[in-house]
Amino acid sequence: MNNRIIRAARPTDITDIMLVMEAAKKIMRSSGNMHQWDGGYPSEAVIYSDMEKHGGYVIEEMGRIVGYFAFLPSPEPTYSKIYDGKWLDDVQSYHVVHRIASYPDVHGIFNDLMNFCFSQDTNIRIDTHKDNQIMQHNIKKHGFVYCGIIYLANGDERLAYQRLSSSTAFPCTEQLPTK
Repeated sequence: MNNRIIRAARPTDITDIMLVMEAAKKIMRSSGNMHQWDGGYPSEAVIYSDMEKHGGYVIEEMGRIVGYFAFLPSPEPTYSKIYDGKWLDDVQSYHVVHRIASYPDVHGIFNDLMNFCFSQDTNIRIDTHKDNQIMQHNIKKHGFVYCGIIYLANGDERLAYQRLSSSTAFPCTEQLPTK
């Protein structure tokens, strides 16, 4: 067991979050993923938007932010049409995971955030770039099923996955805000 906590991101975290994002971009480039997260994406504005939607989360280890991800409720507009496949379940509400980032020397982040996410919802969707072999490996390793292709608002293609689970993993450190 590690000493990590997952908590809602705060505006005062933005500098640390952007450092994590830059580190994640370097991981992508060094592994051959040259086109995902280019052109200044994800920007501070995107991260602030995640926070405003109560969907931006940081992962802390010993008081240091070592990871970031967005966990947002449906509907995800870019998931309304899927090509060359279909969603496992296209009726129930779901959550989507976006913008997963961590430092290269911190391991197990994907596992930690998936445990958190599945403690909140049993229907999760995620997508990634075709060149992001690291993310595809993690997605498949955690039981997601490839469902087809989706297109982002800018027209970029992404591989789309979904996992339905009737069980939860480890208890999370923080509950989502209730409305």
